[in-house]
Amino acid sequence: MIPEWMWIAWLAIAAGGFAVLETVALINRRRGDTLSENIRRWLGITPPSVQRRIAVPVFVAVLVAFICWFLPHIVFDIL
Repeated sequence: MIPEWMWIAWLAIAAGGFAVLETVALINRRRGDTLSENIRRWLGITPPSVQRRIAVPVFVAVLVAFICWFLPHIVFDIL
């Protein structure tokens, strides 16, 4: 069994890593350094590219599917 403290530590490290990277990106003010800007580039949104036609709907579908699973999973202990 995985101890609860390991999950808490993992979440804290992930959140801390995000906070450090995002803070550095916001402080240096260089375009393209934040997570949002990178996601837009990966999806072909900025600059516009052909992959956008497939990447954006797939990204949205995966995000919606995750939320549709995660909320009932946490709130109602389903699956």
